[in-house]
Amino acid sequence: MTRIGLISDTHSYLDDAVFKHFADCDEIWHAGDFGTLELVDQLAAFKPLKGVYGNIDGKDIRLVYPEHLRFKCEDVDVWMTHIGGYPDRYSANIKGEIYTNPPNLFITGHSHILKVIFDKKINCLHINPGAAGKQGWHKVRTLVKFAISGDKIHNLQIIEMNR
Repeated sequence: MTRIGLISDTHSYLDDAVFKHFADCDEIWHAGDFGTLELVDQLAAFKPLKGVYGNIDGKDIRLVYPEHLRFKCEDVDVWMTHIGGYPDRYSANIKGEIYTNPPNLFITGHSHILKVIFDKKINCLHINPGAAGKQGWHKVRTLVKFAISGDKIHNLQIIEMNR
């Protein structure tokens, strides 16, 4: 079993509560808009970190993290990108690939809107963890935790932090 802490849209702000909430996680995945390399370094020093760059991330972060990251976690095919849309409204730049070669788990950020949707058309779970930073219009900062065992995604938890 691999326990994942999923975060996005920190925009250079990292609440100390993230470390408490992700203490029992094996890895942290960041779906873009880190903000600063200092924030990246804090997360990476805490737990193994996977991530993608977001639209506000500068060249320094873009040199380290890709726009799209596709990988296996146990037996689950994962695709993470910052701007990807969601079921029935995928972004134009990924629409062709997601329908011809769908992952089991599609992770996005960008919207600052927490969403967990199962796309029946492609048999894929979509997760957007919302925004963990203070910048943006969202009223509640959110994180997501879940586990992967073999080909199963389970124990999904939504964590709300006060704005």
